[in-house]
Amino acid sequence: MKALTIEPLTREAFAPFGDVIELDGARQIPINLGTTIRFHDLARIDVEEAGGRPLVNLFRGQPRLLPFEVTMLERHPLGSQAFVPLTDKPYLVVVAPAGRLEPNAVRAFVTHGWQGVNYAKGVWHHPLIALDAVSDFIVVDRGGEGHNCDEQTLPESLWLTQEALDNVPR
Repeated sequence: MKALTIEPLTREAFAPFGDVIELDGARQIPINLGTTIRFHDLARIDVEEAGGRPLVNLFRGQPRLLPFEVTMLERHPLGSQAFVPLTDKPYLVVVAPAGRLEPNAVRAFVTHGWQGVNYAKGVWHHPLIALDAVSDFIVVDRGGEGHNCDEQTLPESLWLTQEALDNVPR
């Protein structure tokens, strides 16, 4: 069994795959007569290729139990895909760089509470991996004509384990 190391989700570690959507370090702009703070420009939404348009969706993820077998990854070649959690529950993110899928390049991250992710166009990722409870997410992705979802089976399963999760520095 090949277990993935699980890393804490940070902007720096996730940069090759897209954006971390979080308030820490974000540009803050007071608006609405000073009654609201706007956390500005948190992710690069890239969905206009081939006439695409942004979609706003709600995804409800069922919790996955560990150990969890990762057998496939998917990518969206025509647009980015952003996941913003509506609860303060951690979830797992499994990614690999855009281009040819290299199983040795697969990485796993655990979020800290309200962190969201924006997968850049073409980045390989596993579908939503909620932990512990049913979890809702606002998802911004691409609508429009054209093939925008490729799935690839891994030559060998990768595993997300409770031990790897417990070893993440917090």
